[in-house]
Amino acid sequence: MPLTLRDATQEDETGWRSLWEAYLAFYAVDLAPAVTDATWARLMDPASPLKARLALRGDRITGFAIHQHHPSSWVPGDDCYLEDLFVADTERGKGTGRALIDDLIALARAKGWHRLYWHTDEGNVRARALYDSYALSDGHIRYRLTL
Repeated sequence: MPLTLRDATQEDETGWRSLWEAYLAFYAVDLAPAVTDATWARLMDPASPLKARLALRGDRITGFAIHQHHPSSWVPGDDCYLEDLFVADTERGKGTGRALIDDLIALARAKGWHRLYWHTDEGNVRARALYDSYALSDGHIRYRLTL
């Protein structure tokens, strides 16, 4: 069955939430339901820069790429931040992650965004193999301060 890539719609909520829960479990993260609710609301809000592209096989959501664009002080236009990329266990190794990244690259180019960037856990060897095929790590280290 061919892979389809498209924007998330309101009708995708149940399928997205199921995959989102698998994503959180993968990273051993327990978010309050209100956070997931707020994330979904942002994804559906036309005024929000936070958006989701979905990968589907038939009518089953098999992956997502949550991204947002924002102004940059380093280029005259916007950057695109790939915040969350996840592919269902049963879909891994079938090119779905690569298809989602390629799709986001095409979307960013079409919108005139200047750069696409993301980060991942340094121990996520499988994802890093895919990411390294696009660009090697630029050596930056992320710092996160919870407020």
